[in-house]
Amino acid sequence: MTATTRLTVAQALVRFLAAQYTERDGARRRLIGAMWGIFGHGNVAGIGQALLEHATAPGRGTPPAPPVMPFHQGRNEQAMVHAAVGYARQCGRLSAHAVTTSIGPGATNLVTGAALATVNRLPVLLLPGDVFAARPADPVLQQLEVPFAGDVSVNDCLRPVSRYFDRITRPEALIPAALQAMRVLTDPVDTGAVTLALPQDVQAEAYDWPEEFFAERTWTVRRQAPDPGELARAVEAVRGARRPLIVAGGGVHHSRAEEALARLASATGIPVASTQAGKGSLRWDHPQDVGGIGHTGTATADELARTADLVIGVGTRYTDFTTASGTLFAAPGVRFLNLNIAPYDGHKLAGIPLIADARAGLEALAEALPADRHRAEPAYVSEYTNDKERWEYRVDTAYEAQDIDVRPTQPQVLGVLDELVTEDDILINAAGSLPGDLHKLWRARSRDQYHVEYGYSCMGYEIPAAIGVRMAAPDRPVWALVGDGTYLMMPTEIVTAVQEGVAIKVVILQNHGYASIGGLSESVGGERYGTAYRRLAADRTYTGVPLPVDLAANAASLGMRVLRARTVRDLRAALAEAREADTPTCVYVETETADTVSGAPPAQAWWDVPVAETATRESAVKAREEYDRHVAARRRHL
Repeated sequence: MTATTRLTVAQALVRFLAAQYTERDGARRRLIGAMWGIFGHGNVAGIGQALLEHATAPGRGTPPAPPVMPFHQGRNEQAMVHAAVGYARQCGRLSAHAVTTSIGPGATNLVTGAALATVNRLPVLLLPGDVFAARPADPVLQQLEVPFAGDVSVNDCLRPVSRYFDRITRPEALIPAALQAMRVLTDPVDTGAVTLALPQDVQAEAYDWPEEFFAERTWTVRRQAPDPGELARAVEAVRGARRPLIVAGGGVHHSRAEEALARLASATGIPVASTQAGKGSLRWDHPQDVGGIGHTGTATADELARTADLVIGVGTRYTDFTTASGTLFAAPGVRFLNLNIAPYDGHKLAGIPLIADARAGLEALAEALPADRHRAEPAYVSEYTNDKERWEYRVDTAYEAQDIDVRPTQPQVLGVLDELVTEDDILINAAGSLPGDLHKLWRARSRDQYHVEYGYSCMGYEIPAAIGVRMAAPDRPVWALVGDGTYLMMPTEIVTAVQEGVAIKVVILQNHGYASIGGLSESVGGERYGTAYRRLAADRTYTGVPLPVDLAANAASLGMRVLRARTVRDLRAALAEAREADTPTCVYVETETADTVSGAPPAQAWWDVPVAETATRESAVKAREEYDRHVAARRRHL
């Protein structure tokens, strides 16, 4: 007779999660490292009680054993998902966090975070409470009534942004659902947000669970090898190319394929450009690294892209920023070779697919392309090497501050930080004008130093993600770089950092508005309308004096130590002090605009943002003329 244990559904789920592990390359680690939560009536008596029940392992004497399921208290449900995503990315997708919420707004607040996780293919387990499965009263508090469907709740908003979704309406249904959830979380192709919606009555219901359900399970994160036929076609394509270019995407990092990429690039002399997710795949000073590619890329990489006859995409999705909205890869007859674990991405741009784990695929290519039989032409290597030197001079110019007793520009802030950091430091950003400056200018020193979330480019990601990253890398300096617009979106997790003693460093750049969108607005004929943080003028436009908002005082009120920097000189001292701090610390600096001093180099490739086809204002008419010129250069790769 099968042995059973009587537990509630919530207790069983927590116990199950504590026994799940991943394994890759012989290294084994816990799959669900901790759970974040904000409690309400939809989860306090279920998951909340279960976490308390399993806070320490029973019967192991004094002092108590380490927590079975560590718990982190959040302030905003979306932010909790961001923290979990930051943790998962830093762990190479081999360990993740779970997030529990109440029903209603607590659950729907998860949607943005879930979309970010799924777009970036990073694992997070979402456990929102749900309305009663037994329907003893209908409707109940926070229930969405849908006249044509009795089985719909607000949690169904999570379906399109989840890689797996299930609603547990019976205790025994948890068993197959939990196993499927773990399968998806550990699948390098399908991973993303996984949602198990938990009706509040079912959470508290008891059931006799088979003991086998709680046995330790190890989920192997596979390294798929390339198909021999596909590999042969890939090798043939590389050997036939005179101007090949590698585009390194986030899959390089997920696979921990950086060393394999470096060996292949060194052996063949093929230059490597990187997407936002792939930056850092090679160190900035590697001879074959040519920097970021696409709309926010370097002139070096983008010029190589325009003339490449073979583009070798490694773990990239080819977003519109990477392809310059279909205008960047312009050489007649250009072909694509796509090394990707996901067939969906491997077939993009009518490319030659090489469906495999990034590291396994790169190693197979390197073995089939020995340096004595295939090497980029010396003239090609000299071309991109010289172009890279010229670009680095432009970086130096943007970083340099002639006068250290004035406000810094945004690139100068990055320049001061560049002088200070080592390969141990991790920089986190997601939205605004900083991603563009970072992609063009930042000199990545290690595989995981550059952490820019640009798949969803979600304002508010930075601070909670920094907490998650620091939890995964507790001995490394972790910087959250935020503009004032992003800070105002989600500063709440500063309280969590203070409460848990997570010593993140937050750099707030105050430029009094949405600087990135302001610049974009100006370029498309919008004249920066509604993008400045200023008082209303008489004509009802936001062109008055800057708002008297003190973000430094706000951060201090949430418990952070705050260092104010008014000049480049102040900034250098403040950043150095913050780096050595062992408590959450903020550096606040007002930046000068690029209109008055040297800023970052402009975009080196186009990005498609449609412009009004008819307009009376001259700015929009001119912008449309420029837009039509770029659209004419777009091509489909068939």
